[in-house]
Amino acid sequence: VQLQASGGGLVQAGGSLRLSCAASGSIVSNNIMGWYRQAPGDRRKLLAIIDTGDRTNYANSVRGRFTISRDNAKNTVYLQMNSLKPEDTAVYYCNYRNLRTVVDYWGQGTQVTVSS
Repeated sequence: VQLQASGGGLVQAGGSLRLSCAASGSIVSNNIMGWYRQAPGDRRKLLAIIDTGDRTNYANSVRGRFTISRDNAKNTVYLQMNSLKPEDTAVYYCNYRNLRTVVDYWGQGTQVTVSS
């Protein structure tokens, strides 16, 4: 499975960005897709996940500001980020997990920078 993320960039505090991540290759119906981020000097952290039935879960740090969604026909997951803060600055990674094999695949990462 290959993942191609896009949509990062520079935004002022309080602004919005929308990330997209398209999966291709050996896609299976039983999967979860999600978004993680990694700030300099920190570990990669889970932000949000969504299954093929559109059930979602969010980290407390982004709940209410970020919304994850997916288009199963396009094998694409989105992350709408609103009310961005400087502490949201990080490299954002999309993830695809095959629930049958429990194998994770990662996108290349996209930089999000929020200026104060």
